[in-house]
Amino acid sequence: MKNDFTCGFIGLGLIGGSIAKAIRLHYPKSRLMAYDLNQEALQQATDDGIINTPLSSIDNSICKCTYLFLCAPVSENGNSLWEIKKYISPNTLLTDVGSVKTDIHRHIEKTGLSGQFIGGHPMAGSERCGYINSKALLLENAYYILTPCKEVLAETVREFRELIASLGALPLVLSCNQHDYVTAAISHLPHIVASSLVNLIKDSDSEEGIMKMIAAGGFKDITRIASSSPFMWQQICLTNRENISTLLSSYINSLIQIKSQIDLAGSDALYQFFDGARNYRDSFIDASSGPIKKSFSLSIDIADEPGALAAIATILALHQINIKNIGIVHNREQEGGVLKVEFYQEKSIEEAASILRSKGYSIYPCK
Repeated sequence: MKNDFTCGFIGLGLIGGSIAKAIRLHYPKSRLMAYDLNQEALQQATDDGIINTPLSSIDNSICKCTYLFLCAPVSENGNSLWEIKKYISPNTLLTDVGSVKTDIHRHIEKTGLSGQFIGGHPMAGSERCGYINSKALLLENAYYILTPCKEVLAETVREFRELIASLGALPLVLSCNQHDYVTAAISHLPHIVASSLVNLIKDSDSEEGIMKMIAAGGFKDITRIASSSPFMWQQICLTNRENISTLLSSYINSLIQIKSQIDLAGSDALYQFFDGARNYRDSFIDASSGPIKKSFSLSIDIADEPGALAAIATILALHQINIKNIGIVHNREQEGGVLKVEFYQEKSIEEAASILRSKGYSIYPCK
């Protein structure tokens, strides 16, 4: 693939900024331009050396683009297409990064741009938003779903897949309808569940806020995504209503069934409920292509005193064991030790555990 292509961005938030940074990292000779209502973000991206040309409006500059990424909120992308059509070259590949694909495909068809559009959805993100939180490695090992219009040439799809793969992502081609049903299940519904659970605790908590105070690992893990942009998730729910509603009905029915088993003290059914979920969820981790990668980590009991964490790091460093991540577990729910250490390789767990046990530390495996 050529290294000196021109790429444009309409919107430069978390995803747009991350794609731009990834392109700059892997294709340093590329020419990048961007338009965003947030002038501070544009200026920062220019100062960072990511964007060559900041745009004050959507204008004739975009006709130079080999690729043009629509990275504004879902509702704005559809509205900007008519303006883009005035200037876009027929040789430019147009793509987007939205979480819902059927809606943007409808707009593309209405504006007559189907011959040069490949929908895109990088399955990566953060509860933080904005260019300031973007990073070049955000796409690494993340699925990047592509939904090409049927009018797009197979060779064009192949070349775009190669570009996405070269940024470290895992491209997967689906139809827009299939994409929206799948993501409603594994992305959109979980955000609704997480936010509903947070609101339940907010409404159920005591005046002293005891629930909020002692909210532990399990609650924090399942509700982390509730900190995401409310505007973005409002727009997703409005543009993928049918799929979300269908799956939400199924989820509500499953909750009613498990509530019934709890009311009836159905021990066998309750066991099967949790065991089935555990086995299926663990299969995500064990599969080499699964979305949830196995973590090579262990927990360690350490004293609450200065230098305790540094001592662990020093011992492992002296034995040439690389640490990927290390941190204090402030809440001990479902954790065997107060310090969690993650490694790059599975064999490092056994080596580290053996060394630390010989030094008198209590070691616990992490799932």
